[in-house]
Amino acid sequence: MRYLTIALAKGRLAKEAMKIFERIGISCDEMKDKDTRKLIFTNEEHKIRFFLSKPSDVPTFVEYGAADMGIVGKDTILEEGRKLFEVLDLKMGQCKMCVCGPSSVGKKLKSHELIRVATKYPGIATDYFFNKKRQTVEIIKLNGSVELAPLVGLSEVIVDIVETGATLKENGLEVLEEIVPLSARMIVNQVSMKMENDRISRIIREVRTILEEG
Repeated sequence: MRYLTIALAKGRLAKEAMKIFERIGISCDEMKDKDTRKLIFTNEEHKIRFFLSKPSDVPTFVEYGAADMGIVGKDTILEEGRKLFEVLDLKMGQCKMCVCGPSSVGKKLKSHELIRVATKYPGIATDYFFNKKRQTVEIIKLNGSVELAPLVGLSEVIVDIVETGATLKENGLEVLEEIVPLSARMIVNQVSMKMENDRISRIIREVRTILEEG
């Protein structure tokens, strides 16, 4: 039996995902060693390998079959636009992708004026404004604190993830439009879904049961 490989987005999401896997009987004690430099962790009993990856790379590993399955945020799935199956909403890390800015900009959004949008998610922003709203905007990609952009005059609005909205409030910004709800999702390689259907379907079924139990 070949190994089933699962890519996990590094950080809190990977830890939460492993708690779910442990509940369905798939544990990996090696991953709990904070000093380890290993990149791949193995559960020999179930012939499953886990590896940790930068979140934005997880969909790439899954699309190309380097991982059979993956767990990553919906924001990353949308931004990367890879060919894969999204099979399960894990209900973890729930938040929203939103258009945010000073309240005074709301009118420009409604009247479809040409505005500048700063974001870490140019793919999501482009799809929202050009395909859904049919509004022409200039999109500026930033890698750091996007909340700065409207404050220093770089853009009128930002497209970013909103959890509590506290950072927005502190900086005089607010949610102007909601784009999409976000949470962690389980994704599967399209070929693996056919070749390893029994094993993958069993994992999906057992995880779904755990989620329903709460």
